[in-house]
Amino acid sequence: MARQVLLVIWFLSLGSALGQVSYSIPEEMAKGSLVGNIAQDLGLDLKRLKSGKARIYTGDSTEYIELNKDRGVLLIKERIDREALCGQTTPCALHLQIILENPMDFYSITIEITDMNDNAPSFEKGRISFRISESAILGSKFMLYPAIDPDVGINGLQTYTLNPTDNFNLKFRNKPGDGQNVEMVLQRPLDREKQQNIILVLKAFDGGDPQLSGSIEIHITVLDVNDNAPVFTKSVYKATVTENAPKDTIVSTVSATDADEGINGKIEYSIASMQDNARHIFDINKENGQVSVVGKIDFEKARNYEIRVQASDHGGLTDSCKIIVDVLDINDNKPVIDIVSKTNVIAENSPSDTVVIMINVQDPDSGENGKVQCSINENIPFSLKSVKTNFFSLVTDSDLDREKESNYNISVTCTDEGVPSLSSSIILCLQISDVNDNAPVFEKSSYETSVQENNTPGLSIFTVSASDADFNQNARVSYILEDSSVNGVPVSSLVSVSADSGVIHAVRSFDYEQIKYFHVRVKAQDGGSPPLSSNVSVKIIIQDHNDNAPQVLYPVHASFGRCGLSGH
Repeated sequence: MARQVLLVIWFLSLGSALGQVSYSIPEEMAKGSLVGNIAQDLGLDLKRLKSGKARIYTGDSTEYIELNKDRGVLLIKERIDREALCGQTTPCALHLQIILENPMDFYSITIEITDMNDNAPSFEKGRISFRISESAILGSKFMLYPAIDPDVGINGLQTYTLNPTDNFNLKFRNKPGDGQNVEMVLQRPLDREKQQNIILVLKAFDGGDPQLSGSIEIHITVLDVNDNAPVFTKSVYKATVTENAPKDTIVSTVSATDADEGINGKIEYSIASMQDNARHIFDINKENGQVSVVGKIDFEKARNYEIRVQASDHGGLTDSCKIIVDVLDINDNKPVIDIVSKTNVIAENSPSDTVVIMINVQDPDSGENGKVQCSINENIPFSLKSVKTNFFSLVTDSDLDREKESNYNISVTCTDEGVPSLSSSIILCLQISDVNDNAPVFEKSSYETSVQENNTPGLSIFTVSASDADFNQNARVSYILEDSSVNGVPVSSLVSVSADSGVIHAVRSFDYEQIKYFHVRVKAQDGGSPPLSSNVSVKIIIQDHNDNAPQVLYPVHASFGRCGLSGH
């Protein structure tokens, strides 16, 4: 079938483009039917739909539409019955959202469901019966049970016919806001002696193509002598009732009079017709005309009701009136908080206005009772922003530091403006992930140690230690001996340092007589990417050991023979 596409896109500032697309489709489309090319209409790349984990959010468990990410199209997931979905409400539309992540994007989709003529008019009862006096005056009106057609517009109920028309003709009014009024009007006198029982056929037609119809028989018993019909004091009664009103609450009292005396003047009241959603909510006392509550009234399901009441005397004459009941809302619904999209972990270097969580809040009450304000706990680096009606996003609003706070329990409270107000809360748990923003730090700015000469190679001389405030790999410290030389000799030929423990070992045996002290620099480097580091100076003093005998350097001793002079 032909489909109409209405495309409207706008942008809101929150780091995400928020668009809206509208489609119009007929009801009863087969599963798998195409609704619209959402990727094309929103200007989205198919790769974006997949990488963003595109999904449909409807806010409730009813899902008639599915998203095919491979083709970028919306398809019929379940057959849609417009009458079951919306009843008589027009226009009938599905409201859904497409959510994407990384980055988070939000698109609103409206799909209008148009009516098909898939219901014929039907009557609630099998037949209509009247007892009418033969003395009934011309022009007397008899209200008929209207037919019901759940279709809307031209496919809904349009007209009636009545056959035969020897004694009666048909009067039908169908005004917007006034409902339907079907009456049978006496146009020729009745004569019980000629015809005591009359059978008429009332037929109802809709305006669809092809046209559908339904019929009901009207059985009339002609009675003797009752020449005054009941007359209501008003044609329309108006009343109000508070939702959740207790049973037996009096909503309205109707009253009719009959000029006849005796049994012909005694009036009984009955409910002739009402909307389907009111049939188990109201009843009438047939003796005094009091209309009372017998079921549960819920403003969120129906805000008003129309009740047709009939007054009948015992001679078979009737009159009718209408009661319009407006329901007053009370604040009986808490706001409902639904998490649309959530990030459980966020990096500590995330910029301000990073979207962490998106929630949807609904309150089915009306007016001030349905207006909702949401807030979060104080003294945390987050804020709650309204991005669209009933949608809020939790964003960062200041710097995060995992080393100061590694996780947050964020309480979101939504309160309506009713009196007294009602509220709901949820706790959102958010973990802060580490980035390598801290260099290792030594315990001291410099170190000094000593070792006795003539040590054995491999001797542990000293241990340096540095700590890193980061987490896991970013906090894993390795120690490195920086290149330098001592008296022209590489320092690495004198000492080494353990990368894991920071222990400084002697590479060879030291000789105090050759070197009395020397300095080395040790670097501590973490395992981040890129790594961060710091260094420290270690002074190593060689302690003397008595390992050399004295030597006479002066005076120099000459070598002589035996005492005396040698002869010539």
